[in-house]
Amino acid sequence: MAGTKTSGMDHRPAGEYRRVVAPGEFPIAAIHMAHNHLRSMCAALAGAGAEVRVVYDRDPAKLALLREDFPDARVAASEAEVLDDPDVKLVAAAAVPADRGALGERVMRAGKDYFTDKCPFTTLAQMESARATAAATGRKFMVYYGERLHNEAIIRAGQLIHDGAIGRVIQVAGFGPHRLEARNRPDWFFRRERYGGIICDLGSHQADKFLHFAGADGARVLSSAVANYGHPEYPELEDFGQATLAVDGATCYFRVDWFTPDGLRSWGDGRTFVLGTDGYLEVRSYVDVARADGPVLNLVDARGERSVQVGASGFPFFGDLILDCLERTENAMTQEHAFLAAELCLRAQAQAEALTPR
Repeated sequence: MAGTKTSGMDHRPAGEYRRVVAPGEFPIAAIHMAHNHLRSMCAALAGAGAEVRVVYDRDPAKLALLREDFPDARVAASEAEVLDDPDVKLVAAAAVPADRGALGERVMRAGKDYFTDKCPFTTLAQMESARATAAATGRKFMVYYGERLHNEAIIRAGQLIHDGAIGRVIQVAGFGPHRLEARNRPDWFFRRERYGGIICDLGSHQADKFLHFAGADGARVLSSAVANYGHPEYPELEDFGQATLAVDGATCYFRVDWFTPDGLRSWGDGRTFVLGTDGYLEVRSYVDVARADGPVLNLVDARGERSVQVGASGFPFFGDLILDCLERTENAMTQEHAFLAAELCLRAQAQAEALTPR
């Protein structure tokens, strides 16, 4: 399934997947496509062997896109029909952010695992309720933190870090600019209650990467701030956000924004810098400005400075997730990690200083 470099909404990464199940062994459903990320999520799971057996959306245009991707899937008449299907093992969805937590609870109570687009929640109350339901049902509430799970340079960086290539991680700096494309955005995107705020939304990728790189199972928010610097016509939109996080022995600063200029050939110049006690890494996730297309991974250590080849690792998360659902393991992502990355951003969003009048 081809992607696009200029639109983050339609970005669908190309890469290799390891098929982990036989045809028909892991049937899934795709429902509620408020964001096109759902197409990437399901294509990746299908690449790892899942069968998209059922699709559903109330919007005929969105349903048509799902049917285009998965022409053999059955069209359900309702969400309830999907949840009542005894064969469906996992439900993938990209509902409006404010609705994702409650949907996940309905999925888990129906005895199925849940895979949602980020951000999974817009309030701490939603998160705590979903956390309790996951614990009570034993079902999975997994989150598509795509800027790590679906980027080969970030995946390779994580492998190097966990192999000790730069020593102990002491600081992560992440930059997540995105192109706004306001004319193509739905109404909910500009309503604070529905999208949750820029740190809650775009910041979730950054918190996820920090926890992963630092190997942390807990963190705290030191400071955060948000602003609407350039879009007064959308008074509830935050177009800039920043936060500083900390764990014992490491910190993270990240900045997210909606200011990608039209002249950039990518939808966002995402960059991540990871400082360790024995070296550091830089990832240019999508583009190497004024040079080549990304991703690019650079490593500096005692032996010198070099560019690291990426592309051989593929996208292991999706096959690991399928096996986790079948075997009830936690190799793709722990449940606590999925919730903690979201919680950090919710807390940073809630305490953020407003740099411009709300």
